[in-house]
Amino acid sequence: MSQMKTKTCSLDPIPTSIFKSVFTSCEEELLNILNCSLQTGVFPATLKTALVRPILKKSGLDISNINNYRPESNLSFLSKILEKLVFTQLNDFINENDILEKLQSGFRSHHSTEMALVRVLNDLRSNADMKKVSVLVLLDLSAAFDTVDHSILLNRLHDMVGITGTAFILFKSYLTNRDFIVNLNDFSSGRHKLTCGVPQGSILGPTLFNLYMLPLGDVIRRHGINFHSYADDTQLYVAVSPDDTGPLDSLLNCILDIKMWMGENFLQLSD
Repeated sequence: MSQMKTKTCSLDPIPTSIFKSVFTSCEEELLNILNCSLQTGVFPATLKTALVRPILKKSGLDISNINNYRPESNLSFLSKILEKLVFTQLNDFINENDILEKLQSGFRSHHSTEMALVRVLNDLRSNADMKKVSVLVLLDLSAAFDTVDHSILLNRLHDMVGITGTAFILFKSYLTNRDFIVNLNDFSSGRHKLTCGVPQGSILGPTLFNLYMLPLGDVIRRHGINFHSYADDTQLYVAVSPDDTGPLDSLLNCILDIKMWMGENFLQLSD
């Protein structure tokens, strides 16, 4: 509880700062609620509503262009506590079993944009030392978090990650029957069902997205292409000798396979 940020959502019955200051008086009741959710595999319906606000992707962008915004989900404080508990156990499980893609640096402890940059830059310089030209392709996805298919994600969690039993039921409960309200200044929309995607701004969302993208590494490796990913951004690169353009053919074929895989998984590759 002490590690949780004091950010308050308007869906919370009281400000988070007040709740944190008095929670010891209801600590046992809170623990019972959280443990009951984990033991039964039910993510409470009242905690599955998100208040979505449009946030500029980067400072300095044109505020009149709708495409410059991303939807950030503001969730109730109790839902964040429960997500944090699930995240801690999920993260321990995937680290102990070495499940995550080794060349994915996004949303992972001890990984960063710096690690991705150093790795790619080192490979490009090594190619230059061998008197070879490097061809680099930068892949970008449009609204990647928002198009995640829940059925495919659940299959990944079960078949590739190995989550079964009550834990699997809990993730299914977490993903289904979610809704959201769009809020801008003093105006709010009605409630709308969320049929796909993982909430941006949630604790579990980024890790679930990483697990959703797990097969991509194998798609790329089949073509013998070097790559490194950070979240939904992927760098593909090959070393080319002046008298051998074969790697370029492999790179182009790899991109075609990636586009096909993206389409099958409801992800939009930005051409």
